[in-house]
Amino acid sequence: MSGLDDVIAAETRLSEVDGANGRLVICGHSLDSLAARKSYEAVLALLLPDLLSANEEAVRAELGQARLRVFREVAWLDADLISLSVTEGLRALMARLPDGEDKSVALLQIAAPAVFLPALIRVRQGQKPVPPHPGLSHAADMLAMLNGRQPTAAQAQALDTYLVTVSDHGLNASTFTARVVASTRAGYASAVLAALGALKGPLHGGAPGPVLDMLDAIGMPDKAGPWIAAQLARGERLMGFGHRIYRVRDPRADALKAALTRLGAAGGMNTNRLALAEAVEAAALSALRAAKPSRPLETNVEFFTALLLEALGFPREAFTGVFAAGRVGGWVAHAHEQIETGRLIRPQSRYVGPKAA
Repeated sequence: MSGLDDVIAAETRLSEVDGANGRLVICGHSLDSLAARKSYEAVLALLLPDLLSANEEAVRAELGQARLRVFREVAWLDADLISLSVTEGLRALMARLPDGEDKSVALLQIAAPAVFLPALIRVRQGQKPVPPHPGLSHAADMLAMLNGRQPTAAQAQALDTYLVTVSDHGLNASTFTARVVASTRAGYASAVLAALGALKGPLHGGAPGPVLDMLDAIGMPDKAGPWIAAQLARGERLMGFGHRIYRVRDPRADALKAALTRLGAAGGMNTNRLALAEAVEAAALSALRAAKPSRPLETNVEFFTALLLEALGFPREAFTGVFAAGRVGGWVAHAHEQIETGRLIRPQSRYVGPKAA
C-alpha cells in the first residue's frame, strides 16, 4: 500500500501506461503515432474534446489568443519574482490568472507556462520579454518568445514532439494531485497550481538537468565506461535510467531520440553532443545489466529530454517548467474528467499509532 502502488484510483479515457510492455496510449492512439504525426494542438483536441474544439486549427487559434491574454501578467514581473527559482516564479505568475471551470480558464492555464517561462528566462538574463505571435503554433511561439526570433521548422517540430510526448502519462503524482483538487470543485487554476507544486519535487519532475551534468562530467565518449563503472561502484544513481512504472524501455525515450536525430540532421543539434550521449547510453545500459541483472533499468524520458531542451536553448533550471508546458494539457484534461464524475476523492487511511489510554 505504500505509495499507493497497484491501487486503482480512477477510471480514465485519457491515457494508458503499460509498464510491462513499454507502451503508452493517449486517447486510443499509441505514442509512436502521435509523436510522429500530431501537433500539440491536435493532442489537446483529443484530450479535451468536449471542452475545446475538435478542430486542430481552431484550438491553435484559441490557444494563440490565450497566450496574448496571459502575456498581460508578465508586467507583474519584479525583482522579488525574478529572485525566485524559475519554477517558483512560474507558479507565482500562474497564480495571478482567474480560476473556474469554464473553457476560458482552461485555455489560460494551458497557455500560461509557454508564455511565462520564456519571459522569466529572458528577464533573468537581462533581456526584455517577447510578446506572443498568436498565428504561430504553440511550440513555435514558445521558442520565438524564448529566443526573440522565429524558430526553424525543425526546431518547432522538435519542441512540438516533446510537448506531445509528455502531455499525459496516467496517474503520476502531479496528475493525481490535479484530480484530487479538481474533485473539490476548486477550479482548473487551483488544480494546475497544485499539480505544478507536485512537479517541483525532485522525485517527479526535477531529473533532466542532472543528465547534462553527467554528460559534462564524462566529456568524451571513450570515458563513458570508466566513469559509469566508478559511479556504480560508489552506489550512485545514473540519471536518465530506470522508471517507477516501466519494466522495459520508456517509449517516450524513443520518441525523443527520434526527434533529436531529426533535429541533428537539420543542423539544429551539436553532433558531438549527440555522439557523446549515445556512447553514455550504451555504456550505462551495459553496466546496469551487468551490475543489476534482476532489476530492469532502461533509458527513461529524462535522458533525451535533457539533450533536446538543451539543443533548443532552454537553460537547465527551466527544464521542469518546459515539462509543465506539455503536461498542463493532461492536468487540465484529468481535472475536467474528474469534475465530470462529480465525486470528491476521499480515501481512507489505516491508523498505526498508539492506542488510546
